[in-house]
Amino acid sequence: MRKFQLIQYLLIFFIILIILAFIPFQKAIVFQPNHSKAELAYIRVKDETDFQIKYTHSIHLSDVVESYKVTHDQRIQQYELMYEDFAIGMPSNAEKGETFEQINGAYYIKNMKREFSFFHLRIGQVRANHTVIFKNKEYPLSQSIKPGTSVKVEIRKLNFIKQWKGVNILESL
Repeated sequence: MRKFQLIQYLLIFFIILIILAFIPFQKAIVFQPNHSKAELAYIRVKDETDFQIKYTHSIHLSDVVESYKVTHDQRIQQYELMYEDFAIGMPSNAEKGETFEQINGAYYIKNMKREFSFFHLRIGQVRANHTVIFKNKEYPLSQSIKPGTSVKVEIRKLNFIKQWKGVNILESL
């Protein structure tokens, strides 16, 4: 009888563990490939909610830095854009409520309040060198995501299984 009870307790314990493994709990910035079976890449976020995406513009061959933060309702807000050249594909001025500044030869659009539930990004194959900047450290996305891949960037809660199968960008170098 005692052996049977032990087996029951172990079975209940393992069922609870399996259930817990599938409950989303960890907030993360997720880079989910759009048209691929490839696993997602992610950055866990807790108190730190700001991140930047830096890339080399394909025409100007100069750096562009887009600054974002995670909002309280799990959306992504772009709050700043920095670029070095006026030309094709770059804004020439700020929108209503935003400020435009030139600092040390770079152009900044600040006070942006553009919110997204997600956005799409294609990881550059040649020059773009898309990089995530998180906590002042740079992480080239090509280290975690195959160049040329189109990804959906969003804020999502991940369970243990998704984290285990995915690629933690902060640990991929």
